[in-house]
Amino acid sequence: MNIDTFSKLQKEGLISDEEMQRITHTENTRLFSLHWEIKTVLYLGVLLLSGGLGILVYKNIDTIGHQVILLFIALLCIGCYAYCFRHRPPFSREKSESPNAFYDYALLLGGLTFVTFIGYLQYQYTAFGTAYGLATFIPMVVLFATAYYFDHLGILSMAITNFAAWLGIAITPMQILSQNDFENNALIYTGVALGIGLVVLAELSEKRDFKKHFAFTYRNFGVHIFFIASMAGMIIFENYYGYWFLLIAGGVYLTWLRAFRDRSFYFVLVAVLYGYFALSTFLAHLIFNHLDETIYLAFMYMIVSTVGVIILLINLNKKIKQ
Repeated sequence: MNIDTFSKLQKEGLISDEEMQRITHTENTRLFSLHWEIKTVLYLGVLLLSGGLGILVYKNIDTIGHQVILLFIALLCIGCYAYCFRHRPPFSREKSESPNAFYDYALLLGGLTFVTFIGYLQYQYTAFGTAYGLATFIPMVVLFATAYYFDHLGILSMAITNFAAWLGIAITPMQILSQNDFENNALIYTGVALGIGLVVLAELSEKRDFKKHFAFTYRNFGVHIFFIASMAGMIIFENYYGYWFLLIAGGVYLTWLRAFRDRSFYFVLVAVLYGYFALSTFLAHLIFNHLDETIYLAFMYMIVSTVGVIILLINLNKKIKQ
């Protein structure tokens, strides 16, 4: 509330002194919201607890014993899920509101400890033998069920990550660059298929009106995985770069249409940037590799095209707002 504005109105005689006193009293005594501060502290608490458990296990593994650690993790996981089952809202196809502030974080901690328990069990005791995929498949199924039953976007993101890990794809930002072997043909095709599949799930969530607020998470993962895998295919399969470019162009076009329909500048930005990278790679294959003085031409292209992309994004942002 801007007190100066009301002071000007008072001087102009548009509001009385009594009304000004009530406005000033309301402004001075109003409550201050700590919503985001509390949520931040709770998130940090979950992360610190998870990290602290990992450090505790690492430094005291010889004295504590594996069985005791597994029991502690299992009890913590069971306790979190028991609390959430007890306080859960009725299941709904629409978005469900959390019953209290602690509920979401207890569920997140339960999901993290469950994944830790399964991973630890397989690593230390090879509980699933040589069927290593079960160590990611079982958490994936449980996390998807948890996300839908309790309506939790954080758990849904963990489930999608486990789904990708089950398929052999690492999708956290650092792992995309350091752990994915993009020279593996099967991994590229799997990434393209996974990206398309996640986008289809997003469309189905909205069309079937079943947890349609999950659509953004599915689409966000799907679009990035699809474009990264397609870009890898365009670079690795040099003899077929034109076909991969057409595939990326189709993805950019569909993402563009959807972004304007939803008035989402974020997905417009994603479409433009991936389209720019694909076009630059295509031109590098088609033109730059066959010309002399390539470095000077490439520098000129980078400067002019970067300025053009920035101007395009500014205009698109204005258009979406209008």
